[in-house]
Amino acid sequence: MTSTWAAALARNWAGNVGYSCAELRCPASLAELRALVAGSPRIRALGTRHSFNDLADSPGVLVSTAGLPQHVEIDSARARAKVPAGMRYAELARAIDAAGFALPNLGSLPHISVAGACATATHGSGVRNPCLSASVAAVEMVAAGGEVIEVARGEDGFDGMPVSLGALGVVTALTLDLVPSFEVRQRVYENLPFGVLDEHFEELMGGAYSVCLFTDWRGPRLTQVWVIERADEPEAAVVRRPWFTATPATGPRHPVADFSAVSCTEQLGVPGRWYERLPHFRPEAEPSSAGDELHSEYMVARRDAVAALRALERVRERIVPVLQICEVRTVAADRLWMSPFYGEDSVSIHFTWIADTRAVLPVAGLVERALAPFRPRPHWAKIFTAAPELLRSRYPRSAAFAALVRAYDPGGKFGNSFLDRYVMEEP
Repeated sequence: MTSTWAAALARNWAGNVGYSCAELRCPASLAELRALVAGSPRIRALGTRHSFNDLADSPGVLVSTAGLPQHVEIDSARARAKVPAGMRYAELARAIDAAGFALPNLGSLPHISVAGACATATHGSGVRNPCLSASVAAVEMVAAGGEVIEVARGEDGFDGMPVSLGALGVVTALTLDLVPSFEVRQRVYENLPFGVLDEHFEELMGGAYSVCLFTDWRGPRLTQVWVIERADEPEAAVVRRPWFTATPATGPRHPVADFSAVSCTEQLGVPGRWYERLPHFRPEAEPSSAGDELHSEYMVARRDAVAALRALERVRERIVPVLQICEVRTVAADRLWMSPFYGEDSVSIHFTWIADTRAVLPVAGLVERALAPFRPRPHWAKIFTAAPELLRSRYPRSAAFAALVRAYDPGGKFGNSFLDRYVMEEP
């Protein structure tokens, strides 16, 4: 039977968005989901509610696939896994690791659902690591008429499907490319002078499997540098000396200096499984302040990274009062139409704000104006102020994606006001 969710789930994780849907549903079987989709004039899939804007909302029904069977099918010969859409990365990682496989990367939070993360081009870090959506080899979904369809990489329109923004149907499973399982070690360094980036940004970010920079913008320095190396590769010289003058942390650290590190993954160079180190936060713990925060994130070309950060430094006095922490990561290019990394090796500049929308929005607009010369692409599921026509101009395949949406959903069953604003330009 279908269950109706508790009223508490009628808001997003951060609590800044209340869903306008008439109903929240969680089918227990594929047949039940198909009937629900076929019989609903308006419906959208809802993941783990980690969107900070109205992307996930629906004027009709919001449906979760978390109640469907959660079985992972691993094809060892092809190094692929068919994964339930509603499964969270924490559960998926353990299942594929037990079979000797891994994903190349993970996001900061293992708490998010696979389909939700891929639909919004959520990412990890590393100069050679693309976003999580780039691992998708096939998409299975319930289309507007209730039929189940599957489209694989190489088929017509596929490059518009992994980052779908929920506009094409209710995704039920994704087939993901896998790599052999591996171990990593993680260290945190502190107080790197900002000026080091001017000459050494590429060397710094490419010096390990994954490197993440943090700053509170309160001074001309990076508060922390998180460095993750594969344990099957020789330890870099970084462990034998201060790294670019940053000093090793003497104990576990949370990215926000005043927060306890109890929720963070293990540091201090202790080797561990890939899924126990690549995220910043452990799946069994709340990631930070249990949603008492807002997020914005902007992607710019990696070649512009230092200039973009210098532009932000010039407005840091406006940023500081509403900021908890800012993180900088690298993400490799992909060919997915609505990915912020489409065709471009990129840097993501992520802001964790205080939980005050009225105070944050003007500063987010200021950040976007400071970054404007670098044509930033915002994360689809976070707070931004860019005009729709400006945003569409930064995606070379946006018109092709809109056409794909009309082909799969001519009646707009999976649409909402967010898609109307930012995606569905006039045919």
